[in-house]
Amino acid sequence: MDPPGLYVHIPFCKTKCPYCDFYSITKLSLLDAWLEALSKEAAMYRHAFGVFDSLYLGGGTPSILDNRQMEKLIKTIRQYFTITQDAEVTIEINPDDITAEKLQCWRACGINRISVGVQSFNNDELVFLKRRHSATDAKRSIELVVSAGFENFGIDLMFGLPGQTEEILMRNLQNALIFEPKHLSCYQLTLEERTPYGRLKAEGRLVPPGENKEKRFFVLTSDYLKSKGFIHYEISNFAKTVQYESRHNKKYWQHTQYLGLGPAAHSFKDNRRWWNHRSVERYCKEIAKEKKPVDGFETLSDEQLRLERLFLGFRTKYGVAVDDVKDSPSFEQTLSRLKRKRILKVYGNRIIPTIKGFLIADKLPQMFF
Repeated sequence: MDPPGLYVHIPFCKTKCPYCDFYSITKLSLLDAWLEALSKEAAMYRHAFGVFDSLYLGGGTPSILDNRQMEKLIKTIRQYFTITQDAEVTIEINPDDITAEKLQCWRACGINRISVGVQSFNNDELVFLKRRHSATDAKRSIELVVSAGFENFGIDLMFGLPGQTEEILMRNLQNALIFEPKHLSCYQLTLEERTPYGRLKAEGRLVPPGENKEKRFFVLTSDYLKSKGFIHYEISNFAKTVQYESRHNKKYWQHTQYLGLGPAAHSFKDNRRWWNHRSVERYCKEIAKEKKPVDGFETLSDEQLRLERLFLGFRTKYGVAVDDVKDSPSFEQTLSRLKRKRILKVYGNRIIPTIKGFLIADKLPQMFF
């Protein structure tokens, strides 16, 4: 089994983006209390997992930490856990947080992979998304990352915004490739119900582009990046080579065990998944009582684990094992039909989705079972 991955959720943002459903708060006065509680939570799990070969600092906005806080966080992690020498250590950053001093600190802390949350190089789109940076700021921040010596960096972009055109989408992609990133994450804007923009959508005051246009944007993005030498290895993710595929995120998609620290973080080991309270205050209070800040858990049956492998596997270029679907009563018939429609391919003992398969990935397990 592959080594586990370690995730740390930094649940703080200067401002909340109206489309974001990830847990975060803007009350930065709680940051040091959270950091102290995180150290105690790490101690609770020091013997629960083996050696980690990936560390992912996500959020929220991890780059909001000042150098003292970042150094303390990394020191805590290395105090309680063993991280391999060649570990992939990723930080998500906002363009407006980047300084030469922070980049120097991150390198000294062992961070070797950066994900820059640009979202768009179009100023009108950035205003709609209520991002704090402009297109010029985004370009300047990436230049700083490159000049600081970070070779392994990626850029996050969004598509499917209201009013977005194919021309704007292509220009965003072209602007990103100017900097020669090793990775691109291209996400469709999803308006979750409990977000401000999700509520506007429910009221009919914000209208997405529509399913056909979103599919067109997805295919355009994939075709263009593949023509530039990128591997489309997961629905939303592209890497310049296999070496630059996200080692940490692949653990989620391939059902490898992982530990999540911080409010709202999830963990997975063997057939058990658990998650922490979605509240900084509750998280800190539980830990002050010397209790793990777990809000809930589930024990998965073999059948549930198999279905999860299918849902996750069909999202990636690695697909699913034939053994996981061959006992379906309609296996031969379903597989033959999906191959004929160029939705799936078979390589050895793996069933692999095509670009058309990616478009209906969530429905594929149901077609077999």
